[in-house]
Amino acid sequence: MIHVIIKYAITAAMVILISEVAKRSDRLGGLLAALPLVTVFVLIWMKLEGQSSEKIANHAWYTFWYVVPTLPMFLIFPLLYDRCGFWVALVACCAITVIIFLLWAKLLQGFGVYLI
Repeated sequence: MIHVIIKYAITAAMVILISEVAKRSDRLGGLLAALPLVTVFVLIWMKLEGQSSEKIANHAWYTFWYVVPTLPMFLIFPLLYDRCGFWVALVACCAITVIIFLLWAKLLQGFGVYLI
């Protein structure tokens, strides 16, 4: 149980650190948020918990394919935020991301990559 608490604490600290940095510097906060820190931590947790190399490698492989359809959100959000406000922009971007993801998953099936 202590292991799970430590994982939560480190992950929460990372999110808090990035949000605090973003308050002071948009660019540095964006850079830190863009880094695959969560994925790096997950890969470390998986290794420390004794997951197989195949399982760890698969996690990294699928993370790549899942990241791609989320990228348009970061371009669309600023445009919608100015026009519609934060909450509407956030919900709209989440919905758009789901739609893009479904289209992306369908496209990748033709190349033998199955996300869903």
